[in-house]
Amino acid sequence: MIRYQDVVVRYPRAPRDALSGVAFVARRGRLTAVVGPNGSGKSTLVRALLGRVDVGAGRVLLDEQPISDRAGFAKRVAVITQREELAFPLGVEEYVALGRFPHLGGWRGAGAQDRGAIERAMKRAGVEEFARGERKLQELSGGEWQRVRLARALAQEGEALVLDEPTTFLDVAHEMSVFELLHQLAADGLAVLLVSHQLNLVARFADEIVLLHDGRVAAAGAPDDVMQASVLERVYEWPLVVTRDPAVGAPALLPLRVRRRT
Repeated sequence: MIRYQDVVVRYPRAPRDALSGVAFVARRGRLTAVVGPNGSGKSTLVRALLGRVDVGAGRVLLDEQPISDRAGFAKRVAVITQREELAFPLGVEEYVALGRFPHLGGWRGAGAQDRGAIERAMKRAGVEEFARGERKLQELSGGEWQRVRLARALAQEGEALVLDEPTTFLDVAHEMSVFELLHQLAADGLAVLLVSHQLNLVARFADEIVLLHDGRVAAAGAPDDVMQASVLERVYEWPLVVTRDPAVGAPALLPLRVRRRT
């Protein structure tokens, strides 16, 4: 379980807090989605979890304990950040195997358990064909690269999975397959914390939604509670209506066109 307890973050020379008293819980067995406009503080939540920004007030807790043991944290929580730069031209399977590093350390070689975890992760993320073809990471498309990053995170086989915009560059089919997979991982008992711009997909798959606006929680709860036109119009500053997804009955956002006089 990941808990944000009244977290405050302000970047140097920033005029206001990036996060201001943010509080919510991402529980095991639940898919918790964080949404909001650009600059609302979504990615800062992930940076605070990783210790990449200073938390000025409040705490980020893992199972109600402060995250002080980063090595232990890496064994339990897999994180896919929004940006990642490649330092070396690795093969696909080599890269996915990096997900086992928190369990292996710098000296122990991969054993049967580790190889099994790598194979399972590649299968679940649908990237086995890339490994069989011995493709290098720099040869992958943006969407293929995102799926390989997900496989690396799955190879950790931790208790929680945190993802910052994991469906960037993905086409419709692969975008849906990622959300289906995340939903299943949560059903299997993982705590899944997802940052996403895809409001309609989030409303379909998430158990809980946290809506951020200017670094604060504007609304939180089940999709039906958060996907309210009056709330979303205020946060996104655009006219819209909330309808029903005809396939599953989830709330669905429909932005309206604004006719401008010529």
